Amino acid sequence: MLLKATDLCDNLPKFRRPLAAAFAVALAAFSALALASPAQAADEPDLIFRRSTVFKLLSPNDKLATYGVDDPEVDGVACHFTVPEKGGFKGWLGLAEEVSDISLACRQIGPIRFKNKLEQGDDMFRKRRSLFFKKMQIVRGCDPKRNVLVYMVYSDKLIEGSPKNSTSSVPIMPWGGTEAAVQKCGEFIQ
Repeated sequence: MLLKATDLCDNLPKFRRPLAAAFAVALAAFSALALASPAQAADEPDLIFRRSTVFKLLSPNDKLATYGVDDPEVDGVACHFTVPEKGGFKGWLGLAEEVSDISLACRQIGPIRFKNKLEQGDDMFRKRRSLFFKKMQIVRGCDPKRNVLVYMVYSDKLIEGSPKNSTSSVPIMPWGGTEAAVQKCGEFIQ
């Protein structure tokens, strides 16, 4: 027996029917978002730690969370970023729009090796910061004159961007006791 959505709502009191319809639409939207965005398990950052900043009695606290992520195109570089995470019931349900205050630090953690040719301003990492439209991005560039990789983090919206950003530089240096030639980032920029 096939049930229609209207059959299910007919059993509800009249004052609850609009609420049930709104819930069904919201559930359909969440499902569509989950199916439309591909799984990015390999691109997920590693949570280093969280620290509560604002106490909330009956709901989750506001927090600062620090994450680590390796550059997928450049071996030997890791970035750490700290983002505020909204608490409260909206934050718990994933409905709160996160603020754009993000700090960034990138460092050389081993010998630097470029996997492919890169473009200036390529996305290194991106993460959604609200239910709709807002995302955080870490982009990568090269300062060929100084042989330095430059990383910038910012958040943007579909309609308006955010001037809040943070930049970190990684000079490409020899690693360990090896006398191997240091790669020049300018040679890997298209």
